[in-house]
Amino acid sequence: MSVLDAARPFVVAGSPLLVLVSGGGDSVALLDVAVRLDARVSVLHVNYGLREGADADEELVRSLCSRLGVSLFAESVDISASAAGNLQERARDARYSLAERLAEGDYAAAHTASDQAETVLYRLAVSPGSRALQGMAPRRGRLVRPLLGVTREEVRSYLRSRDLEWREDPSNADRRFARARVRHDLLDALRSVGPAAERTIAETARQLREEADVLDAAVDAALEELGGGPAVSASVLGRQLPAVRRLVLRRLAEQAGGELRAGDADRILALGGRGSKWLDLGGGLRAVVEYGTLRFSRAPEETVPEPVALPVPGRARFGDWEVEAEVGVPGEVAVRGAVGPLLTVRAWQDGDRMRPVGLGGTKSLQDLFTDRKVPRALRRSLPVVVSEDQIVWVAGVAVDERFAAAEGEPGVVGLSARVFPTSSGT
Repeated sequence: MSVLDAARPFVVAGSPLLVLVSGGGDSVALLDVAVRLDARVSVLHVNYGLREGADADEELVRSLCSRLGVSLFAESVDISASAAGNLQERARDARYSLAERLAEGDYAAAHTASDQAETVLYRLAVSPGSRALQGMAPRRGRLVRPLLGVTREEVRSYLRSRDLEWREDPSNADRRFARARVRHDLLDALRSVGPAAERTIAETARQLREEADVLDAAVDAALEELGGGPAVSASVLGRQLPAVRRLVLRRLAEQAGGELRAGDADRILALGGRGSKWLDLGGGLRAVVEYGTLRFSRAPEETVPEPVALPVPGRARFGDWEVEAEVGVPGEVAVRGAVGPLLTVRAWQDGDRMRPVGLGGTKSLQDLFTDRKVPRALRRSLPVVVSEDQIVWVAGVAVDERFAAAEGEPGVVGLSARVFPTSSGT
């Protein structure tokens, strides 16, 4: 396939196309191709000022754009002080962010089949799973990669045939960068086994991206059987094929704003489908199984409210709750006036026990929460009303039989709790 033929599906005559041009051979070739295919071309060049030849790269791009008669956006960006990601990632993010803002239509990057092979090999070394083998997509939103079908050597042949000038980035040969080690060590070794190694890898990635569409359809069907999410039956999920189980869990995790790592799916399935269990997966993501239902959560870490005093009669704010004690009024629950003039509202503590009405004995709050199917995420935030050191009432869960008032008993204290309304103003 020629360089021109590889680019034709992505470069439309008369349509706007912003070409990202660094001054290197691949991007210079892409710019020339886009002009020859009659796209309405403009160019974005980003000068990061990180190496000695950066200004010379910009001057080459300016000269090329002037000769071709295309408009140029030349932007200077300082990424040296940023802490997020490595230097190459920060440069890429800055470049794509500018392209999204400046492009009238699509914008094009000059990745080749050689870059694709390097990407697949690098990801395979650091990121297990089938996605590592799918490489870069020819299109992602407005970003297109018209040269993915040709190798770097084929692009160099095109440049020579067109008598085009370009500049080599010396960092491409700097083995301090993982990408350079993959390019010059790993790929060279693979070419000694099979001369078409990079094209073979790139073609494998293309086929795996197409097959991923089939797998996505299988995940869609499985999720429909499971109820559609975001919570699914753990037992029904367990009857799916292993690959489908793993992909369903990955889909649900991504919908919750997280990402699964190698082995996470097996750890989640090992939770089983009984009781209430959870598993922290890192990055704020948590898998939760509650009474046969599996879901993912990215809720912020639970904040345990500080204990507060509750006068009788009176009100107290406890976290998101308002708790009230009224004399002579049944309230949500009625307790004996002997609870005293001052109660404490606090969170559940490990080891807490009480004597729930009708149970005939004591029970730990942990077991009581499980019996009453109280979600784990709510347990530390529920108001626990205490008289001295004894639990009187756990809001919405149980009242202690030692404090429960009999029907018609005089001098009762009514306890109530409600979630305090939150402000929704702008």
